[in-house]
Amino acid sequence: MAENNGTEAAAVTESYNDYYSYEADPAGGPCNNGNTKAFSEVFLPTLYSIVFIVGFIGNGLVVWVLIRYRQKSNMTDVCLFNLALSDLLFLVSLPFWAHSAIDEWIFGKFMCHTITGFFMIGLYGSIFFMVLMTLDRYVVIVHAHSLFSRNRSAKMGLILASFVWMLSLFASLPHIIFAKEKIHPGSKASCATDFPVGSAWMSFTYLQMNLLSLIFPMIIMSFCYSRIIPTLLSIKSQKRHKVIRLILAVVAVYFLFWTPYNIVMFLMYLQRKQYFKSCDWHANFSLAMQWVETIALSHCCLNPIIYAFAGQKFRRAVLKVLKDQFPFCFSHCTHLSRQLSERRSSVFSRSSEYSSTQIA
Repeated sequence: MAENNGTEAAAVTESYNDYYSYEADPAGGPCNNGNTKAFSEVFLPTLYSIVFIVGFIGNGLVVWVLIRYRQKSNMTDVCLFNLALSDLLFLVSLPFWAHSAIDEWIFGKFMCHTITGFFMIGLYGSIFFMVLMTLDRYVVIVHAHSLFSRNRSAKMGLILASFVWMLSLFASLPHIIFAKEKIHPGSKASCATDFPVGSAWMSFTYLQMNLLSLIFPMIIMSFCYSRIIPTLLSIKSQKRHKVIRLILAVVAVYFLFWTPYNIVMFLMYLQRKQYFKSCDWHANFSLAMQWVETIALSHCCLNPIIYAFAGQKFRRAVLKVLKDQFPFCFSHCTHLSRQLSERRSSVFSRSSEYSSTQIA
């Protein structure tokens, strides 16, 4: 994660404090990225705050509704629930990074490990659960009569969800273990992933992020949906085109949000390998990472819309829960809606009567 917010939680860039003191210009002096740093102190907290608020409301509503209807849960509901939990987990970390971008890391060593863990486990969990839901759809639609398709219970969903959480934790361990509160002389303290000098951990984490957040999901989702769409087209149903549009939206949105992030991250990996060594490249990559990182993180705000609210069953459940919790508001809204409807009917009736009189 870009460390202009005071962290290398995603371990995809080095600390921006390192950028500001990087001796890469022709004269051998330090690069002056003060403008980039000043921009990040305003841009990142604002964007992180927006993503946090919108994402927390949407994913919190998904969790709330699914808990209320847990007795009727199936495997899809379990996946949706855990996807929302993953998004909430890394959303919790954003206020800490936002504060660190404005001021400095004041939360101590333990919280540095903890918040880095929240961010990375939530990030990987969100991606892995989207892949799991894709595989689930593939089995249900393409292999509808298979043993797995007939045993898609909530219990099976819990077993697979446990596996995904363990996988997310395992993928996040390097970032959590090497997270460190760094005190920079004459500069602000930050929470950063500090890999041992000369080790292969830095290269490993760069490539791991590229593979797990883009390459493998792209291969799996492309294969599954290339089989799902022809199967749906062969079914005579009025809803098939709506389902296909939703599938294409899922794929398009995911790769539009995550591809720029992975491209910039790979370029920064090449930079660490002594390519693109000029100060201009450092400044450009610093700014680019701020933008693409925020775009990638904001994908969590769309997950509830794409995976939950798009379903008619879930929308009905949301309205029912809201109506049960806020009956006064809904009764008042219903009363106003009824009054407006009556007024429109009355106006239409008078208009029709007037028109009839004129014609006569």
